[in-house]
Amino acid sequence: MQLIECVPNFSEGNDLNIIKQITDEIEKIEGVRLLNVDPGKATNRTVVTFVGEPLPVIEAAFQAIKKAGELIDMSKHKGEHPRMGATDVCPLIPIANISMEETAKYAQQLAKRVGEEAGIPVYLYEAAQPKKERSNLSVIRAGEYEGFFKKIKLPEWKPDFGPAEFDAKRGGTVIGARDFLVAYNVNLNTTSTRRANAIAFDVREAGRNVEENGVKVNKPGTLKSVKAIGWFIEEYGVAQISMNLTNINITPVHIAFDEVCKSATSRGIRVTGSELVGLIPLKAMLDAGKYFLQKQQRSIGVSDKELIRIAIKSMGLDELGAFKPEERIIEYLLADKSSSKLVSMPLHDFADETASESPAPGGGSIAAYVGALGASLATMVANLSSHKKGWDERWEEFSNWAVKGQQYKNELVKLVDADTAAFNKIMEAFGLPKSTDEEKAARTAAIQDATRFAIEIPFKVMETAAASMELVKAMASIGNPNSVSDAGVGALCIRSAVMGAFMNVRINASGYNDKNYVKDIIAKGKAIEDAVIAAEADVLKIVNEKIGV
Repeated sequence: MQLIECVPNFSEGNDLNIIKQITDEIEKIEGVRLLNVDPGKATNRTVVTFVGEPLPVIEAAFQAIKKAGELIDMSKHKGEHPRMGATDVCPLIPIANISMEETAKYAQQLAKRVGEEAGIPVYLYEAAQPKKERSNLSVIRAGEYEGFFKKIKLPEWKPDFGPAEFDAKRGGTVIGARDFLVAYNVNLNTTSTRRANAIAFDVREAGRNVEENGVKVNKPGTLKSVKAIGWFIEEYGVAQISMNLTNINITPVHIAFDEVCKSATSRGIRVTGSELVGLIPLKAMLDAGKYFLQKQQRSIGVSDKELIRIAIKSMGLDELGAFKPEERIIEYLLADKSSSKLVSMPLHDFADETASESPAPGGGSIAAYVGALGASLATMVANLSSHKKGWDERWEEFSNWAVKGQQYKNELVKLVDADTAAFNKIMEAFGLPKSTDEEKAARTAAIQDATRFAIEIPFKVMETAAASMELVKAMASIGNPNSVSDAGVGALCIRSAVMGAFMNVRINASGYNDKNYVKDIIAKGKAIEDAVIAAEADVLKIVNEKIGV
C-alpha cells in the first residue's frame, strides 16, 4: 500500500468551530486518517496532519482547501507566522512504498485542481516545482499576503495554476512535495524579538550577512538543513526560536535544541523549554532520549517509553502544555492496535485470558512471553551493572549489553500476539467453504499457508530467545554480583521459552504437507534446543558457584 502524508497549514488558530468545519471535510473522505490538529493562537494558524493512499489524500486536501477558502477571510487575518493565504501551504510527504517523484506528481494534480476548480492562485514548491528559482517556500511567500496584490502581476510570479489575480479573501496557496519536516520552537526567557532573531541567525543554515573589510558577505549558521526565525508569542509572554528542521537525519531535534541553548547562553539568555508543532517520527524521540542519557553517562538500554520521557523532560517539551506521545508520534498514531491486544493487557487480565476456555493465547504465546521476561531480567542486570557504584568507567560496556537486551525483549513481546494471530489464521482457513472442488482446493491451500506461518512464528521465538542467552550468560559472568540470581532466573525462562516454542513448531509441523521443509525445520529446532539446554547448564553453574550456599 502506498501512503502519503498531507500537512496543510490553515490561517486560523483561534476559532475552533472554523477549524472543525475544515477537518470535518477531511474526515468525510474514506481511506484517510486524521492524525493531528494543532492550532496556535499567537500564530493564528492551525497545522493539520492526515495520511492515506494518494488519491483519497488528494481529495481530502482539495475539500479542505475549498472549505478554508469559504470560511477564512484573509483581509482580516493577523498572526505572527508568515502567511499568504487561507490555506497557506499544503505539502505532500512520501511515507511508505512511494517515491518523491510520484508524490510530486500527485502534488501537481492537486495544485491544478485547486487552481482550476476552486479558482485560487497556486504556486508549486520543493520537489513539485520544476523551476528551481521559485521552489523555496520562503522565496515564494516573500511579501506575504499584503505584498502579493502587486507581486502576482509580475511576469516572473505568475501562478503555476489558477488566476493571476490575488484573491483578497482567500489569498494564494503553495502546494508541493517534500521530505518529512519537523516544525519545532524553542522557548526563551526574554521578550525581545531582536535577540531571538540573533540566536536564529546564529543557528540557521542561511546564517546572516556581515560586513568584512567593507564588503557584505554571508556567514552561515551552525546547523545544516535548518530554517529559523525569532518571534514574540503574546499567548505565552516569551520569545521563541521557530525552526523548520528540513532533514532530521542531518540535524536532529536534540542537536537543534542544544545548539540554540549554546547560542542563547552566550547572549545571556536561557532556554526554558521547547514546543513541537505537529508530529514527529518515533526514531527522532528515541534518538533524543539516548543522546541526553549518554551525556549523563547513563545506560541507553531502557524502554522506548523511558527514552521518550527523558527526551520530553530534557527538551522541556511539556513546558507550554502536556506532551502526549500517543498523540504526537506518527508511528503510534498509525499503529494497528489489534496487533498488540495481548501485550497491552494488564498482567492479571492476560493471565485470566490465558486461563479461559479460549484456546488462544496458548503455549506459543506464553513461550514468547516467558522468553521476553528472561531477556528483560538480563537487561535489568545490565542496567544495574551500568550504574553500579565504583564501576563508572564500565557504564558504556553494560549500556551496550542493555541495548541488545531491549532488542531481544521487544522482538519477543511482538511475537506474543503474533503467535495467537497465527493460530487464528489457521482457524479462519478451516472455516472457509468447501462445497465445490474449487473451494476445497482454495481451503486446502489456505490451511497450508496458515500452517506454515504457525510454524515460522514459534521458530522465530526459538531463534530470538536462544540469541538472548548470550546476554544472560554475560550478565551471570561479569554483571553486578548482587543480581546473579536474576541472571539465573533469566536462563531458566529462556530455556523454557525455547523448549515451549519448539513444541509448537513440532505440533504445527505435523499438519504441513511439505515433508522436506518439516524435516529441515525440526532438525534446526532440535539443534537450537540442545544448544540452549547446554547454555542454561553453564549459566546455572556460574550462578550457583557465585551464590555459594
